[in-house]
Amino acid sequence: MDAADFSAVLSEVRRFVRERVVPLEAEIDEKDEMPADIREAAKKMGLFGFALPEEYGGLGLSMYEEAQLMFELGYTTPSLRSMFGTNNGIAGHVLMVGGTEEQKAEWLPRIASGDVLASFALTEPEAGSDPSTLTTRAHREGDEWVINGAKRYITNAPLADVFMVFARTDPDAPRTRGISTFLVPAGTPGLTVAPKDHKMGQFGAWTADVFLDDVRVPASALVGGEDGLNRGFGTAMGCIAHGRVHISALCVGMAERLVHESVEYAGTRRQSGRLIGSFQLVQGLVADSMTDYYAGRATVLEAARAFDAGTDTKIGPSCTKYFASEMVWRVADRAVQIHGGAGYMRGVAVERFYRDARLFRIYEGTSQVQQVIIAKALLGSATQG
Repeated sequence: MDAADFSAVLSEVRRFVRERVVPLEAEIDEKDEMPADIREAAKKMGLFGFALPEEYGGLGLSMYEEAQLMFELGYTTPSLRSMFGTNNGIAGHVLMVGGTEEQKAEWLPRIASGDVLASFALTEPEAGSDPSTLTTRAHREGDEWVINGAKRYITNAPLADVFMVFARTDPDAPRTRGISTFLVPAGTPGLTVAPKDHKMGQFGAWTADVFLDDVRVPASALVGGEDGLNRGFGTAMGCIAHGRVHISALCVGMAERLVHESVEYAGTRRQSGRLIGSFQLVQGLVADSMTDYYAGRATVLEAARAFDAGTDTKIGPSCTKYFASEMVWRVADRAVQIHGGAGYMRGVAVERFYRDARLFRIYEGTSQVQQVIIAKALLGSATQG
């Protein structure tokens, strides 16, 4: 995107986030619902397709540009980003990475506009950060595929119009092979979405279990067509690598907000007749959080540059996801500490962000999985003992 146009997009999103969404954060958290007018405004701004190609109606942002956009979106409740994150990220990228031209033409324009909400149905009760152990199966019957299994914690499932379902199509193949991806529209007989989960945080972003009981889809629903058969694991990993940089940038945006809240409170709250910002131990907490934020921002931008260049699409995304998710958790913890008792009270922004931040160390691969990925990439066979 032209630099001037991109600058205008960032300015518009910043204004939208800070003037329209931030004042609604407590309401979104309490009601566990994103207001319809915010959803419509996001559609008009192109936020449902910022990472999708321009030829399909998206904004076509690079990873580096996307990271900067995430910095702005991360400044408020993560449920805003979650509303359109899967369209741009792990769900939309399934088609970008592995779809046929016909599938892209049919689905991507509607996904980019927000007319279709897509869900990424990979995680299972016994297959989370390691999706190679998934047990959902699909077998061919004539011109149809029949899918059976269950998915867990699927973002936007209660609202989704289409699911990108990963299923094992060759049970005799090694674990990371024999997996394929299917386009399954909501309402397909046999597909059931459970009631939404009641989570610790990130209210307004809905997740739910998805059950597939003899779900039949046409052969054309196989992502990538016949060439996509048994290539689903590679597709998933490509999507998740992009998602790790994306989530890392979101963590940086939240860290910026937490630093702001900490500074505002320390500069106005009095204790023992003094502003608490005058106490050096409080100053230390603020300084550590600002340093963490600064380092996280630089790490994400470097990982995004390398991702765009194609020079690092594995270690970099894992390193930045590991660092940024742990970083924002430290910043959130310090923010609560600076607020003292007030930081433990519902209705205070840092209490809400403290609950919201905890999830970042789990999804898109836990911190421990990132450690394993990084170590194996560097040490190779030495990690096998």
